[in-house]
Amino acid sequence: MEQVAQKFGTPLYVYSASTVLDHYRRLDAALVEIDHFICYSVKANSNGAILKLLADAGVGFDIVSGGELYRVLKAGGDPKRCAFAGVGKSKEEIEYALEQNVFSFNVESEAELETISRIAGATGVIAPAALRVNPNVETHTHRYISTGQSDSKFGIALNRVASVYEKMAQMSSLRIRGVQMHLGSQITEAGPFTEAIEKMAPLVRDLKKRYNIEFFSIGGGMGIVYESSLASGGDEWWQKKSEEARGQLTIAEYAAATLPALRDLGVRIVLEPGRFLVGNAGVLLTRVLYIKQTECRKFAIVDAGMNDLIRPALYQSYHEIVPVHEPADTHRVKVDVVGPVCESADFLAEDRELPELREGDLVALMSAGAYGFAMASNYNSRPLPAEVLIRGDRFALIRERQTNEDLVRGERDAEF
Repeated sequence: MEQVAQKFGTPLYVYSASTVLDHYRRLDAALVEIDHFICYSVKANSNGAILKLLADAGVGFDIVSGGELYRVLKAGGDPKRCAFAGVGKSKEEIEYALEQNVFSFNVESEAELETISRIAGATGVIAPAALRVNPNVETHTHRYISTGQSDSKFGIALNRVASVYEKMAQMSSLRIRGVQMHLGSQITEAGPFTEAIEKMAPLVRDLKKRYNIEFFSIGGGMGIVYESSLASGGDEWWQKKSEEARGQLTIAEYAAATLPALRDLGVRIVLEPGRFLVGNAGVLLTRVLYIKQTECRKFAIVDAGMNDLIRPALYQSYHEIVPVHEPADTHRVKVDVVGPVCESADFLAEDRELPELREGDLVALMSAGAYGFAMASNYNSRPLPAEVLIRGDRFALIRERQTNEDLVRGERDAEF
């Protein structure tokens, strides 16, 4: 970590190729007794080197935009192994996906279904499609990332699906390929998956009988551990949620909970993990700029801000913070780790017990491989950080750090 930070500067995202592949292979092996296919959720981390790593391993892709499809193709991925989800597919994105011959559209509404049918008919092709079903299952996760309940913008209600499939079967420019669900993200217990699959199983059997569907996608959502045994103390919010959030849903527990209800459905089972594959495979490295002591709080001001990692500000989420060099003094003090962005929401940790930090110290924000760089922005006109991939004892720059010139690239004076 010190070596790559010295070479490429900070803030810096660093990913482990071996960890990404290990997570994929262990999940794949746990499901070996059923016909299954794993599609990586590109939105979690869309760097081309990560996509190529997974494509070379035989992984498919869950995409939610035309841009993500472009990234997959650029990385050598096969469009025939891409499932196109998302509630707001534009005309241009649908045309692009049809042109590239994607595996399936996961359709989120009747209005979208009609649009895909119309565009496919106008271009003389048959669009492969599956309805995304909303099974109305509580997931006990953050409300921003819970997508499988009846008040969500995602999917079609379970009690409406049969009639929509009947309508779909009358559309000559559509091919019914399967059915899909997705409950949300960072789910740390098996119960919601089991409940949703059991609610969906009768529908899957009926669709297999009526339309000979090929697959049932059970989505993604497997949670990861954001705090290890190395950490003690933590944010007030995290402490309140600790028993729930620290619990890890292991691969073995996930498989044991889901396989019984999936074995006899007679269709291929598709999974769409994102965070599970890459979340704990990445860190964000940052250096301490200043230590500031006020009458009531101590601040460690670092060079990474909410624009680099927005999860703490947006989701009140916890990321373990570890000094890269283990301090000789094990004494811990409470400190707010904050960034340089001009917002009070620009914090990476509040009231966190950490070893005494000093100016120049290099620290790692753990579990930053998912929804880290992917959600980064140029807020405060801050260049995006660089990204590095490590494999064994080798490392490679997989994204250059933006420059100030990059910030204004594409802008031009108004000429009226």
